[in-house]
Amino acid sequence: MANVSASIQRELYQIEIKSPSGNVLIADEPVANGGKDTGFSPTELLASALAACTSATLRMYADRKGWELEEVQVAINLEYNSSENKTVINRSIQFIGNLDDAQRSRLLAVANACPVHKILSNPIEINTSI
Repeated sequence: MANVSASIQRELYQIEIKSPSGNVLIADEPVANGGKDTGFSPTELLASALAACTSATLRMYADRKGWELEEVQVAINLEYNSSENKTVINRSIQFIGNLDDAQRSRLLAVANACPVHKILSNPIEINTSI
């Protein structure tokens, strides 16, 4: 389970996001949308969650297997098409290290099983209260 809280005050579109453990993150809108671009946009945060989860999941798996994975590079492109009411997320993963084809194939399967990938790939229900 994840819990965060967010608040916005008078500074246009600058949002302070906090976790129960005390971590703080600033989100903002780009200048083109009226913000000051002082932090990730909400859409960038969503893409970042997938990139971070993919990276961490792959690192944990490779370490547990003792594989020679030196680095994982993940790039996410998230686009919302309003005319089709559809979101497309393209994820590119690079594995740097001494890995054979079977290991690379297994790492791809592991990436597709990261928790955020599973969340985004399944139905999502959002319940809001005031």
